[in-house]
Amino acid sequence: MVVMGFDETLTQSQELAGALGCPWRAIEVHRFPDGESRVRVPPDVRGTGVVHRSLDRPNDKLVELVELVLAAETLRGQGCDRLVLVAPYLCYMRQDIAFQAGEAVSQKVVGNLLARYFDALITVDPHLHRIDRLEQAVPLKRVLSVSSATLVSRYLATDRKEWLLLGPDQESRQWVEAIAAQAGLPCAVASKRRLGDREVGISLPQEAGAFKGVVLVDDIASTGTTLAETARLLARAGVARIDVIVTHALFTGDAWSRLKQAGVGAIASTDSISHPTNRMCLAPLLADAVRKCAF
Repeated sequence: MVVMGFDETLTQSQELAGALGCPWRAIEVHRFPDGESRVRVPPDVRGTGVVHRSLDRPNDKLVELVELVLAAETLRGQGCDRLVLVAPYLCYMRQDIAFQAGEAVSQKVVGNLLARYFDALITVDPHLHRIDRLEQAVPLKRVLSVSSATLVSRYLATDRKEWLLLGPDQESRQWVEAIAAQAGLPCAVASKRRLGDREVGISLPQEAGAFKGVVLVDDIASTGTTLAETARLLARAGVARIDVIVTHALFTGDAWSRLKQAGVGAIASTDSISHPTNRMCLAPLLADAVRKCAF
C-alpha cells in the first residue's frame, strides 16, 4: 500500500503515511498558462493506492476534481487494483434534493463521479442533511465517515475545565453531546433560524450566561455568520471568554476577522483543510479508517 498526496495537503498526506507505516509518494501537477493541468502519478505504484486530497472550495478549485480523476484513471491503468480516496472535506454534500424544477442534485452527481473512479472513500464529518448514510450519496461498498468528536474532546479536556460546550443548532446536538461526554464538560445547543446565506437568527439557551467561558463547536466554519452572531449574543450575556472549535476551517472571505470582531478568542480546527487555525491532526483517525477499507 502506498499513500499519495498533492502539494496543497502535502503535510497531511505524509502524516497519514506515517500513521499507516507505509511509503508516501507525491502526485505532481503542472498547470499550463491556459489553465489545463498535467498530472503525473508515481509510475511504480501497484496493488492498493491511497490518494489523499481535501475537496474544499470546489468551485474556486474545480481543476482539483479534474486532476483527481486524471490521477485515479492513470493509477488504475498502470496496475493499481484498489484505489482508496481520503477526502477529509467532501464537497457538494449540501444539495441533496432539487428544491425547484431543473436544479442539479449536486450531491448525487459528485458522489457518482467519485464512485466511478475509486473503490473506497473516507471522509470526516460530512455535511449531510436529508440522508442517513454517506453511501446514499457516494454509491460504494466501502464508505467511511470518520467523526472528529474524540479528537475534539481530547483537545478540549486539556485546559477548559468547567466551560460550557455550545452547539449552534439542534442538528449539532448529537455531535456536541458526544464531545461533551468524552471531555467531561457540560453542553447545550442554541436555536437557529437561517434567514439567508449571510443572515441568521440565534436564540441562546438560558444557562449560557452562567458560565465564565463558552466553547462554540461546529462542523464547518464557512462565512462565520452563525458563530459570529452567537459569540456577540454570548458577550452581551456577560460571558468573559468565547473560543471556537470547528472540524472544517473553510473561513471564506472575511470570516476569520468577523469572528475576532465578534469577540471570539482562540480558534482551533482539525487539519482537514490547511489553515493557520489547525491544532488537531486527523492522521491517526484516518489511518484506522484506511485499514478498515483497504484490507
